[in-house]
Amino acid sequence: MFGKKKEIPQIDPAQLELIQNAQNRIKQKKRLYIHFVLFLIGALFLILANTVLGIGEHFKLFDINWFVFAILLWLFFFIYHAFNVFITHKFMGKAWEQKQLSTLVELQQRRIEKLKTNLKKEASHIAQSDLYNESLIENENKSVVTIIVAAAQNDAIGKGNKLIWHLSDDLKRFKSLTNGHHIIMGRKTFESFPKPLPNRTHIVITRQSDYPVPEGVIVVNTLEDALDAAKTDTQPFIIGGGEIYRQSLDIADKIELTRVHEDFEADTFFPKIDLSIWKETANTFHTKDENHKHEFSFLTYERK
Repeated sequence: MFGKKKEIPQIDPAQLELIQNAQNRIKQKKRLYIHFVLFLIGALFLILANTVLGIGEHFKLFDINWFVFAILLWLFFFIYHAFNVFITHKFMGKAWEQKQLSTLVELQQRRIEKLKTNLKKEASHIAQSDLYNESLIENENKSVVTIIVAAAQNDAIGKGNKLIWHLSDDLKRFKSLTNGHHIIMGRKTFESFPKPLPNRTHIVITRQSDYPVPEGVIVVNTLEDALDAAKTDTQPFIIGGGEIYRQSLDIADKIELTRVHEDFEADTFFPKIDLSIWKETANTFHTKDENHKHEFSFLTYERK
């Protein structure tokens, strides 16, 4: 008596019309199904009436039993019924479809205008939003994957798992650039060191299971795993060998190259640098001297 009046859910007129038309279509198809069942039963009855009960057994048209024409006539009405249901769509004709299309277009235009208005209101606040700040932090913390390598004019980098030359300034540059960073290498490159290099985190890529390494050295199976292990480093370095260089060239952001200006015999080579992808951003030339038997240049390439 004193309870709240039960609220009647409100349905959008367009949605209500859709529901009603859907219900009509269901009824239409049900009636067609019933018609089909009746047609089968009726056709069977007509055949039995003539052949078993003898009803009209002497009545023929064009020497064809009368029940054949009756069945064909009924089949025509059934096909016409099916045509109306699936082809002409009596309950949802062209006029109704055009009306619904116009309604939907108008509704969509209203929504677009509303979105435009909201975007204009929010534009001045984007710089202060959490999403914007997070994207800035993410860009600032993005790792710059860097290849560091010394290669001859013919791209030779090593022979018998050893360096072909000894360039004092190149070694100093390698130490200065990689100091405090993760260095990623293949197993053979790691084994070429007498011991792990100080103040660097070594990541060794090898297919061997249970590969023994000193404490602090990280062992992984793929380059992808190596980069994941170095994700906290703003500039992890890839230091070799040839196969690791080849794999990393497609994902690196930077190349620090010491180009030795001579050709050497070697069994390991650095891949060709595609200048349509990489641009030279620094070039420092060094002449021969008492500590350097070969001319060389320090080159820096960055991805375009």
